[in-house]
Amino acid sequence: MVARVRTVAFQGIEALDVDVQVQMTSGMPAFTVVGLADKAVGESRERVRGALAAMGLALPPKRITVNLAPADMVKEGSHFDLPIALGLLATMGALPGDVLDGYVALGELGLDGAVAGVLPAAIHASSLERGLICPAAQGGEAAWAGDIDVVAAPSLLALINHFRGTQVLGRPLPQLADEAKSRLDLADIKGQESAKRALEIAAAGGHNLLFVGPPGSGKSMLAARLPGILPPLSPAESLEVSMIHSLAGQLANGAVIRRRPFRDPHHSASMPALVGGGLRARPGEVSLAHLGVLFLDELPEFQRGALEALRQPLESGRIAVARANAHVSYPARVQLVAAMNPCRCGYLDDPAQACSRAPRCAAEYQSKISGPLFDRIDLHVDVPSVNPADLSLPPPTEGSAAVAARVAQARDRQAARFAAIRGATARTNAEADGQLLEDIATPDEAGRKLLLEAAERMRLSARGYHRVLRVARTLADLDQSEAVRRVHIAEALVICPL
Repeated sequence: MVARVRTVAFQGIEALDVDVQVQMTSGMPAFTVVGLADKAVGESRERVRGALAAMGLALPPKRITVNLAPADMVKEGSHFDLPIALGLLATMGALPGDVLDGYVALGELGLDGAVAGVLPAAIHASSLERGLICPAAQGGEAAWAGDIDVVAAPSLLALINHFRGTQVLGRPLPQLADEAKSRLDLADIKGQESAKRALEIAAAGGHNLLFVGPPGSGKSMLAARLPGILPPLSPAESLEVSMIHSLAGQLANGAVIRRRPFRDPHHSASMPALVGGGLRARPGEVSLAHLGVLFLDELPEFQRGALEALRQPLESGRIAVARANAHVSYPARVQLVAAMNPCRCGYLDDPAQACSRAPRCAAEYQSKISGPLFDRIDLHVDVPSVNPADLSLPPPTEGSAAVAARVAQARDRQAARFAAIRGATARTNAEADGQLLEDIATPDEAGRKLLLEAAERMRLSARGYHRVLRVARTLADLDQSEAVRRVHIAEALVICPL
């Protein structure tokens, strides 16, 4: 007899069908797993044997072969434990033979291990019109896949009793992550009005942003407050972000994420940690920040190779990870916020603590970042040292809530505009390019004249020209203006790198 149980293998965020075939035949007792299984899958034999022994069941003295088909696909992870155990139980007669036909199963024995990728697997099962069997801890995550039969079992014995009809496992309820109100507010920052204005523009249009200033000027404080003024994730975006975190095993308690991610890796992070990779080609920080904020503090201190690897995802919104045993693609539509000192010591323009190696110190320090990477950052803002007189003033009356309301209005205008354009896939002004950008950001006559004059005098490149248009379109949206006027072009020329 051959028992068959459906499960999945993961390639990026895509779930691929895997057929677990279990056969028991006469011969020398053995337990073999075949089908390009990695070490974690091979160790399933001992976990399955131990789980069955805990229930008082022993494997019969036969030759047991478990085939993971298709055989030419690499199988990784401990989530193959449960389908292998269910296949063995079916061949031993402990489960009815056809009861598993309508399900996709995945889980680590003994069913309380955290399993990565349950949400993508559940969505894949839904597309096949199948149910899903998973650990109870991930039931709330799987329930988001739609109207499918989710069996979330607290133990292997409970799962057996459920299918034998002696116990009923209720359908799990979808779980949402706790949305604790952030205590970080723009009202905490005194002074730095131009930097706060740039932060609002970046939030409204989804633009990448670079803060340059001496130590202690508030660059990290400003960046940390960006998520507080961004609009919340839509339901579709929430599932999109949660799928990536599920694959990375970072979806706490199976609860779907509602807030935009904020990732701030240390500057010692390696290239695989930043863009993804490793032995199993897992998602990196740029993918875990998808539809959120990736904050890189001390930008020139990052490895140059890691920073150069960011150029592709910043342009395309996806990262392709190529390894000898895997070639996968992850979403990586992030809003990059970077911070750096003007030179290595940080006091290039400070008359009280003048840099002793200027201007060579600044040139060497800033040359660590390539021109093409700088070119992908729409807004460059100088953040000077805070005046002590500003620190003695009362807190600003306008906080994150007021700024977030203006940002939300601007984002709504962009969403409505792009929805009205056939074939447009952009979500924010920062994603608009080419003819789409020309269609939505054509300035009025006065604005066009100023832009052409600036382009000629400052020798703007094509990318610089389009950068000014994108930012000007965002400024017009913040003003609730359908037309891009001269004043918007003028402000964009001030805050865009030229």
